Amino acid sequence: MSESRKLQKEAMHMLKLTSRTFYIPISLLKPNLKKTVASAYLCMRAVDEIEDHEKLESETKQRLLRSTSELLKGDFDQQAYRELLKSYESLLPEVTLRLGDWISICPPDIVEEVKKSTGIMADGMAKWAEKDWHIKTKEDLDDYTYYVAGLVGVMLSDIWRWYDGTETDHDLAIGYGRGLQAVNILRNQGEDSERGVNFVPDGWNTDDMFQYTENNLAMADEYMKDIHTRNIQLFCQIPLALAKRTVKALKEGREKISRNEVETIVEDIRND
Repeated sequence: MSESRKLQKEAMHMLKLTSRTFYIPISLLKPNLKKTVASAYLCMRAVDEIEDHEKLESETKQRLLRSTSELLKGDFDQQAYRELLKSYESLLPEVTLRLGDWISICPPDIVEEVKKSTGIMADGMAKWAEKDWHIKTKEDLDDYTYYVAGLVGVMLSDIWRWYDGTETDHDLAIGYGRGLQAVNILRNQGEDSERGVNFVPDGWNTDDMFQYTENNLAMADEYMKDIHTRNIQLFCQIPLALAKRTVKALKEGREKISRNEVETIVEDIRND
């Protein structure tokens, strides 16, 4: 097996370990698209794990994220990246340590777009680490969710355009990412509170947060209308359907949807 094929196989394994939600739709993509989206997702997951890390100090997170953002602006220097993370190797997960591998499997004619979005994400995450993630207003929430998830929508849109010329609306792409993130915020409020973080704006109640989430999921529905490639539709529909079902479950007082529900949703979408 060639080194490239070996890395692609390892990327899919890593994806399965880090995100069941995205592993399923990515695994259904055609080979070249699968490799590209897997690479892009893992690049963003690599920086996300730094921002989310429970044992790293805020100042350390800021420095690592900003330095990674700088490294992503040019030819990615794997050696310099390893040097940057050297003192934290025992703390950081494999997906973060292997950022260079995920970049290397991305097709050369789209990799700069992936690096650009990931770099902007890392820099934005550093900014919010510096603010101690204190979300005061809706504008703050929009800004935070843009960096951690709206950029995923932007990057996916870049990939769709590269793949077959599919054109999607930039703001709706951001709404798609924001909607998925808002569901996570609703779902993880208790857990976030335990670690002293609150992503809900000052003065908002749960109903306000549900409204924000549903408004962005409605933008995601609009985003889907510009996509006519069956393979890409399938990919986008699955996380969106899971997000909507999760909102329904949360309103019913459940913490999450069952594995059975996930399997049924995926099967229904595939057979539609």
